Amino acid sequence: MPLRLLLFCLLSLSFRPVMAQEFLPLWPKKKMPNSKGMKLEDKIENERITQVGTPGMYAFFTSKEENKGCAVLICPPGGYQKLTYLVGGTQLAKWFNTIGVTAFVLNYRLPNSPDLKERSIGPEQDAQRAMRLIRANAGNWKLDRSRIGIMGSSAGGHLAATLGTHPEDVSAIGDSLDKQPFAPNFMVLVSPVITLGQYAHVGSRNALLGENAPPELVAKFSNELHVTAATPPTFLAHAYNDPTVNQRNSLLFYQALVEHNVPGSLHIFPQGAHAIAVRNNPGSANQWTALCEAWLLEMGFMNEKKQPN
Repeated sequence: MPLRLLLFCLLSLSFRPVMAQEFLPLWPKKKMPNSKGMKLEDKIENERITQVGTPGMYAFFTSKEENKGCAVLICPPGGYQKLTYLVGGTQLAKWFNTIGVTAFVLNYRLPNSPDLKERSIGPEQDAQRAMRLIRANAGNWKLDRSRIGIMGSSAGGHLAATLGTHPEDVSAIGDSLDKQPFAPNFMVLVSPVITLGQYAHVGSRNALLGENAPPELVAKFSNELHVTAATPPTFLAHAYNDPTVNQRNSLLFYQALVEHNVPGSLHIFPQGAHAIAVRNNPGSANQWTALCEAWLLEMGFMNEKKQPN
């Protein structure tokens, strides 16, 4: 089923205000970097996006009355082989809306796309561009440019952490958006893939880097090795009994945050496996959303006062 049938409309990059859940393409025609110029169809199979022909993001705006000036870019999971856009995207965006946070669900190119020249940086390029697009529109959307974060689960957490730890610009195309910073102001990582080394989720590593990737490439995308004092504050949630992504991924990242004096909040729940969602989680894992909201308020990323109309 073509993804475009689900789009409300394809917006130009004129940056005019849009309504909730509209789709914003990231790249001007014929200027998408790292592309061979192939015309690919967007595909959905079993509620999973398996091919992205038009990278972009769905916008989920709060009401004017509830807007707290904060926004988050959500990177759906799927092992870098698909995008689980409902549980790991749309449902999260709607929850963020309930606490006054504007959300954007990213449809990023998958590393297995036949159109990519270099597979490892395709998702990162789209995430950088999306953050720049959000910041360029912050005034129109009543957002605080210093309160725009990124969120991801599983492999989406790896992409989110990549954006927060890799300062290299891989998305510049020579237009006005190049002037916008792409680094997030905060990160929310749930059951994230962090390392591509000893405790890696092998499927995500192979999908992103290819099988038998050289050690230097593995190290480049092992994000715990790239934490610095400039890494944004991070909220981490993981399950002790996660059979898919070892909890040490979150532990390694938190340890790196501590070593570089970056504020972090780490929560390892006894249950939850690799299925921590917005709701209906087992035991104390069901509290992660309340903890995340409290953390965003405590860290000053959400205004107590709502934004003026």
